[in-house]
Amino acid sequence: MKHKPDSTVFGSGKFLPLLVVLFIGSGCAALIYEVIWLQLLQFVVGATSISLGVLLGTFMGGMCLGSLILPRLVSIKQHPLVVYAFLELGIGLCGLAILFGMPLVGNIYTGIVGYGLFQSVLLRSLIAAVCLLPPTILMGATLPAISRWVETTPKGVSWMGFFYGGNIFGAVAGCLLAGFYLLRIFDIAVATYAAIALNVIVATGAIFISRITPYNYDQSLTRSDEPYPLKLKVVYITIALSGMAALGSEVIWTRLLSIMLGSTVYTFSIILAEFLVGLGIGSAAGAYFGRNMKRPGFALGMCQFLLILAIAWTSYILTDSLPYRRMDLSMIVHEWYLFQLDLARSAIAVLPPAIFWGASFPLALAAVASHNQDAGRLVGRVYAANTIGAIVGALAFSLIGIPVLGTAVSQKLLVVISALGAILMFSQAFSETSDESPTKKVKLRFNTRFSGAVAGIVLLVTVIITNMHTVPWFAIAYGRYMSNYDYLMTLNKNASNPDINITPLYVGEGLNGSVAVTLFNGQSRQYHSMGKVQASTDPRDMRLQRMLGHITALLTGNPESVLVIGCGAGITAGSFVTHPEVKNVTICEIEPLVPKVVAPMFSKENYGIADGIDKENPHMVNGKKVRIEYDDGRHYVSTSIDKFDIISADPIDPWSKGAAPLYSKEFFDICKAHLKPG
Repeated sequence: MKHKPDSTVFGSGKFLPLLVVLFIGSGCAALIYEVIWLQLLQFVVGATSISLGVLLGTFMGGMCLGSLILPRLVSIKQHPLVVYAFLELGIGLCGLAILFGMPLVGNIYTGIVGYGLFQSVLLRSLIAAVCLLPPTILMGATLPAISRWVETTPKGVSWMGFFYGGNIFGAVAGCLLAGFYLLRIFDIAVATYAAIALNVIVATGAIFISRITPYNYDQSLTRSDEPYPLKLKVVYITIALSGMAALGSEVIWTRLLSIMLGSTVYTFSIILAEFLVGLGIGSAAGAYFGRNMKRPGFALGMCQFLLILAIAWTSYILTDSLPYRRMDLSMIVHEWYLFQLDLARSAIAVLPPAIFWGASFPLALAAVASHNQDAGRLVGRVYAANTIGAIVGALAFSLIGIPVLGTAVSQKLLVVISALGAILMFSQAFSETSDESPTKKVKLRFNTRFSGAVAGIVLLVTVIITNMHTVPWFAIAYGRYMSNYDYLMTLNKNASNPDINITPLYVGEGLNGSVAVTLFNGQSRQYHSMGKVQASTDPRDMRLQRMLGHITALLTGNPESVLVIGCGAGITAGSFVTHPEVKNVTICEIEPLVPKVVAPMFSKENYGIADGIDKENPHMVNGKKVRIEYDDGRHYVSTSIDKFDIISADPIDPWSKGAAPLYSKEFFDICKAHLKPG
């Protein structure tokens, strides 16, 4: 392909490293926006897994659309750097519009839902599409736009791998900058202005380079819409499977690591940054080695094969290593040391597979590259295939994989998905033989080598998945202190008179969190959520839990309707049904396992507040109508048309991700607006 900078004036390679720098800035701005927009929209549509799935699917879907639409709508005659500059400016304008327009969007949404219209995922999807699709379409178009600056040869498209890697390293910086500095020290407005400034700087740099580098394109280039040959289809399917496994693993491992490291916003930033670092390293490595590689398709297959081993490694670290490694947190005198410790623990687990997933993208580009294609369409198709797989993986494993199958079975599926990708690529790679070979010998060689490879992969997968274990129950119950618990139990077993005995009664992985119920010393039962005890039948905890209900009811004149935010063991909600004047009790709980499974295990203490709720909702308890609403507490209150005499909220710790909005002044104002006069 010859539509590239005129090499007689400025060599095409002269400014390519500078474009990598621009992509670093672009990626940094994009992740700052993602953190901001998802946080703003969670305030509007809620923070449940369904809402997060809608937001994430819309975000990635917009990027997929952008990668496909730009090569079809923008003429190849346009200077790629000018197009890229306008895309960056458009993203900045969208960021500014979202910042100032979100309050209006929130008012419209709560107004519609508040009057009982379109109470479904459809409305949340519509809100997400209106807010996220315009900027994400522009984001997704940036890589195909700039790809027209290079040749569509394996060596040329290797620069796409460097651009992609630079964009990811910028995303790492944006993730850490937003999570640890901008939003912690400043606010959403300042973070948005910082991202807009990066967009403007990147756009200015692109325009400057375009002014000093003439752009000549190949006028004979045609945009072929012929069906893809089988070789290309196999690459597209493989890179889609790679994207599915990558985002599926991020969902699963984020759930497990957030329990082990503590479910804080900083933990999520660390995990995401580590994952992105691995993708960036892999992308750069894949681009470097793929530029002169004669068989990039075989290398792509090897990446998928090595992912089988890498996923097995991560599963071993998370289920058989980290939970049993004792850590004395009392020796950590500063939060910086704790940050480094969490960074190292997550890196050991996440980096190896992330590197291979990162390398897959530039190798896939090299595998489909040829001289007769529009670079924008080539990159757009590979990027779209990878993104579609990522969307499917994120939604499937977050909404079905973890709550239905569990993290152990889901990780086994990741191994199978990677194995399928390896087999697909090897089916093509092993058939690439010399034309000088006799036909029969070629077929025999292909069948023998390919059959042997498939048999070896199947055997390896079988051995691995039969040895992958479930995360220990005490990891879900005690989280960051799990290793200390295991160490204590080991000492306890060796003692002549053990003084501590903890028995697991139930362990479950739900849609929004992981929960456990344990029996402590054969006496008190404890309810654990995301690695921390949240309620128990210990006398001290019982006094607190009951008084939250009784004192509130006694201080309120004749309360008839009560809203309890957070079910927990159900003891606070149960205390309200003992008051004769109370007629209706509504419990808002984000995790369905809690009222369906956990609360019935405390039936004696909560007066059966949730017994049979999975069969009949609402139901009657002691003559009171009890209804369970499965929703984020802030979202439910802000969108409800009901008003209550009492609103009781005792959420989990404010440092836990998703709980902080329930401690804000804005939330208390919303609750006040939903209280009856008096």
